[in-house]
Amino acid sequence: MLLGSQVLCVETVVGLGAAVLPLVVMPHFDIVSNVLVLNGVGFPSAVLQVAAQCLSRERRRVMIPPLIGVLLIVAAYVLFTLSYMQDYRDGGSSQTMIVWIGMTTVGTFCISLSWWENYSTLFNVTFLNNITKDISRSRNIICMLSSVVRVLVTLAVVGAYVPLAGLDWSLLQSVPEPNKHVALGLAAIQVACSTLLQWLTVVACKMHAHRQSFFIPIHLSSLAVLAAFLISILVPLQPGMDNSTSPCPHPGVSPAPSVFEQLLSDARLTLCARPIVRDLDTAGLLLISGSLFCWWLGLALGTIYIWFLEIQRIERTQDLFLRRLYETVFLEQAMLLNTRFTLGRKGKNSRLDKYRPLTKSCNDVIFESHIYFDDAFIQAGGSSEQRVNEYAETLVEVITEVYTIFNEQDTCVFREAKPFPHQKILQTPYGGRLKYTLPHGNMLMVHLKDKQLIRHKKRWSQIMYLYYLLGWKINRKYVKRFEEGEDENVLTQMLKKEKENTYILALDGDTDFLPAAVMLLVDRLKLYPEVGAACGRIHPTGTGPMVWYQKFEYAVGHWLQKTAEHVFGCVLCSPGCFSLFRGAALMDDNVMKKYTTKATEASHYVQYDQGEDRWLCTLLLQQGWRVEYNAASDAYTKAPQDFKEFYNQRRRWGPSTMANTIDLLGSGALTSQRNSSISKPYILYQIISMAASILGPATICLMLAGSFTFILSIHPNNALILATVPPFIYLILCFQLKSDTQITIAAVMSVLYAFLMTATILSVIGQMVEEQTFMTPSGLFFISMVLMYVVTAAFHPQEFPLIIFGLLYFLCIPSGYLLLAIYSMVNMNNVSWGTRETGGPLKSKPAGANLKNWKCNCPCWTDQEKADEDEIQNLLTASQMDLTAELTTLQDKRKEHLVSAPSQGWVAQLQSKSREFALNEDTLKTEEEEFWRELQERYLEPLAEDKEKQRKIAEDLKALRNRVAFVFFICNALWLVATFFLQAIGTSVSIQIPKIYINGSIMEGENIFIDPIGLMFLLGFFSLLLVQFAAMLYHRIYTLIHCVAYTGTEAKAMKSEAKHFLEDPSNENQVDDVQEESLFEEPEDRAPKPNTDFIASFIVSEV
Repeated sequence: MLLGSQVLCVETVVGLGAAVLPLVVMPHFDIVSNVLVLNGVGFPSAVLQVAAQCLSRERRRVMIPPLIGVLLIVAAYVLFTLSYMQDYRDGGSSQTMIVWIGMTTVGTFCISLSWWENYSTLFNVTFLNNITKDISRSRNIICMLSSVVRVLVTLAVVGAYVPLAGLDWSLLQSVPEPNKHVALGLAAIQVACSTLLQWLTVVACKMHAHRQSFFIPIHLSSLAVLAAFLISILVPLQPGMDNSTSPCPHPGVSPAPSVFEQLLSDARLTLCARPIVRDLDTAGLLLISGSLFCWWLGLALGTIYIWFLEIQRIERTQDLFLRRLYETVFLEQAMLLNTRFTLGRKGKNSRLDKYRPLTKSCNDVIFESHIYFDDAFIQAGGSSEQRVNEYAETLVEVITEVYTIFNEQDTCVFREAKPFPHQKILQTPYGGRLKYTLPHGNMLMVHLKDKQLIRHKKRWSQIMYLYYLLGWKINRKYVKRFEEGEDENVLTQMLKKEKENTYILALDGDTDFLPAAVMLLVDRLKLYPEVGAACGRIHPTGTGPMVWYQKFEYAVGHWLQKTAEHVFGCVLCSPGCFSLFRGAALMDDNVMKKYTTKATEASHYVQYDQGEDRWLCTLLLQQGWRVEYNAASDAYTKAPQDFKEFYNQRRRWGPSTMANTIDLLGSGALTSQRNSSISKPYILYQIISMAASILGPATICLMLAGSFTFILSIHPNNALILATVPPFIYLILCFQLKSDTQITIAAVMSVLYAFLMTATILSVIGQMVEEQTFMTPSGLFFISMVLMYVVTAAFHPQEFPLIIFGLLYFLCIPSGYLLLAIYSMVNMNNVSWGTRETGGPLKSKPAGANLKNWKCNCPCWTDQEKADEDEIQNLLTASQMDLTAELTTLQDKRKEHLVSAPSQGWVAQLQSKSREFALNEDTLKTEEEEFWRELQERYLEPLAEDKEKQRKIAEDLKALRNRVAFVFFICNALWLVATFFLQAIGTSVSIQIPKIYINGSIMEGENIFIDPIGLMFLLGFFSLLLVQFAAMLYHRIYTLIHCVAYTGTEAKAMKSEAKHFLEDPSNENQVDDVQEESLFEEPEDRAPKPNTDFIASFIVSEV
């Protein structure tokens, strides 16, 4: 209540000044004075800047300009007053003019109160600080209240001024019609230009162009307007003007013929009304010029702090500007004074690159890399000796090779080469670990998992590193400090800050990216605290038709679907192959803890284990975190090149996507309350999108039926039956045949459907030619789709060549949206991974393998393990294969492994591969070993075999498959049946649309008949695409802003710092001084201080 009354009082005063000044006072002044008289609103701001800097301990260098600005604005008011006294030196209503000048001073002061918050926190007044915090929390309500108060005050001022000034309300009605049009046109131009200027100002600041694109232009705009006006009035525009030097026309001159000339003439008359201008009084003109110059320079010096602002890339608008509203009457002054004023400097953009080595002098970023090998150990043939697989060997060789390259950057042949430092190899409760200190001091750890000791597969690897990085490395040190007696509140704040500034970059073993891609994601998390995860643009790599299809599929999905999710709500899936997560988000309630849930029900296997990345994002969204997409952050990953591998991958993705989306929509009411980014309209958008996906197979059948009707000249119902029979037969076969056979049939049918889709394209074109019009639903839809994809690709110029693969994508639509949907639904009970699981015998690779070509795509299996799998496959059904692979006698093997303690030959194996890059054997600390054993016992212990449970889960999965498949296919069947009967009934229930030819003419008696259901679906689907297209345009603009900001800051800073680093001789040996222990293992020296902004970054790669 107190806050509301205070805001009401302030906004009333501000609204009073904003209404009185332009409506009552400024009409009594000339146009030239009015251009700059509003600069007087900067007087209180400059005074408060001087006072704040006098009381602060900051450097006083920037105090001089605002102090001079105060003096100049005072001088401007004095000169302005003297100029009007000069006007009335021979008599006249000088006292009345003094009143107007006094009202001008009071009005500008009232307006300046609009930005009192900018300086309220600089004086350490508790009352003002509390009010400012309350306003920040209620900013939306304050804006609405402010708008209402401004409108009411303006109406009150107008209502009071008209009778007090002796005016008649009838004058408003007697305004000539042309003048009304001019006034409305000027108002529209003012609104449009104000909105554009406000947006461009925000863009300039976000792009770090606030000096050259905001501060300088906005100050020069007043001078430019003034100069243009003065030049225009000095040029005689009317023939009635004599040849004297006076720019003022004689009375009785005919009105200007054009609108522009009329406006110019009216403005000239306001200036010529002053005697010193009409008589060309030199002293008076000097007074006017001096006041204008002082007002202009005073505001420039009073806002000079904008020049020295340290702005982060893509800074939040609320952190750039104080108020969300802008003033249309005095827009330039409002934009300048609305910019936030800070005494201290903000931190610079942190970077993660080789020129930011891990030293005590560079403490804003601490950085570690972790590689997790899933199932890295194999049994040596005929012995109990454990060895690592070939991929682990290759990694050690590659690290040695790359380290050698970085260690030999000095090309001087006469300088002695630096010796290789000793690295560490450790045996751990989960297998083994390699610990490398990289050339510039950062840490690289390779975790080798033994599936006999710890639960394997991707989700459990994620749980493993989440608890290790966030639980052990972050929480543990604060617990120790608390036990040592440090203050709990201080430690709590430090822990909270570190969790918020800890980022985990999750990668797959075959992901390739550049450092700039990571920094673009870091920007999103660093500046927007509500963002829990961010993903980039994923590019599939490989060769062959399947990869070509996926290239365009990924492009369309990112161009339209992901951008729409980002703009209107939140991205639903941040893929694990390249995503940045915030530590605080992962450690939030019901996120990491719930993510450890072991699948016990059939639906859990589909939602939890088939799409773990999407499920993790669902948990983040339900907890209130935002997930974003950055189109400029490019990453490249291997895509399935084989038809079978592609179908098996999408067999996992399809049902898991549907399960997680339904879960999110089911909790939509609660999620929209917790998550401010997920609104009810966004939930409606997702419902429509889900409905379009479910009805995809029926839509494809209808499209094929249309082509049959045109090509074969058969009845639409017969064509619909003909189009439906092949997928129906395939559906029955999928329930009867093995998975591999299903995929083989799908591959053959995909080729046949590709030929049919070619005919469909030609039939649509032929139908438009035959009917001599494209103004049909199918023609308009076809042309609109083509244009939309071409235009969308044009807005992504670097990816425009992908439009070539669009034809292949269109030919494969039946395979991707019809056959694949059937295969995915029928095989939902198969919860095996399906891709990168069982490779053939591993082939040796050369020791000098290049890092860029090295890809760890799957774990290594021995022949004995493969034989065990074949035996199990003969005993159990295909739907139990994944469960069996996890549960086969792991407990017995683990006990045998622990009791017999086989020789750890893998240590010597990797030491031999490391060659001169010595791996010294080491042991874990006792505390960390206990941590791993407890974590294994609680969450990661290998699953025990329970055949009865396996059998029950297999039955439950089949039952779930049957229920979901029934609902899925019955929806498509109902759609097809409804269309069939509407076509059978005929034109009586169809919608008639007049036939419109290309030239726009309408032929009477010729109509186009469309069934209402088909038209409704067509309009709904097209509306969905239009929404996505609009979101794409919006997203492209802000992606461009981010790219320009990054290019203008990061690239220059990197070059400058790299040059400084290479030229500084003191940096030559600084890597040798870096301690080998992790930063997180020395909290006393390297833990962040409470007021220190830093980023703790982990790069985690799963292999």
